[in-house]
Amino acid sequence: MGQAGGADESYARTMEITRTACVGAIIRDQRGRLLLVRRGTEPGLGRWSVPGGRVEPGEGAWAAVIREVREETDLHVTVDALAGVVERPGLDGEVYVIEDFYAQLEPGSDPRAIHAGDDADDVGWFYPEQVVTMDCVDGLVDALRQWRVLPRT
Repeated sequence: MGQAGGADESYARTMEITRTACVGAIIRDQRGRLLLVRRGTEPGLGRWSVPGGRVEPGEGAWAAVIREVREETDLHVTVDALAGVVERPGLDGEVYVIEDFYAQLEPGSDPRAIHAGDDADDVGWFYPEQVVTMDCVDGLVDALRQWRVLPRT
């Protein structure tokens, strides 16, 4: 029988997990299509996701959503409400704590004026039935179904 406070517990205490605050934006156009970006960097290189990224030091989550969407798509948005929170493995043992928010295009914005920028390789609007067949980052489709953004199967 092992002792309380044995080697396993000591090892666990020395393992520090870096938790990094991130955001994502769930944006639909007037036709019900969802805005997705194809990731140009790891994690998730080459896979589709909602626009988003790390929250910068001193930045609020809503400000981070607005900045990330602009950097990755050239679109201007307003943030509506929190959709949900997920945790995903990042690089080098890091854990991304991602707050996904519902957002909408600012009035007068043209949804056709999208342009992939920053760490996005591509960007586009996709109908829900397309999204479920795309190569999306791990857990995205399940989270979007849970939050009723995509139909449940």
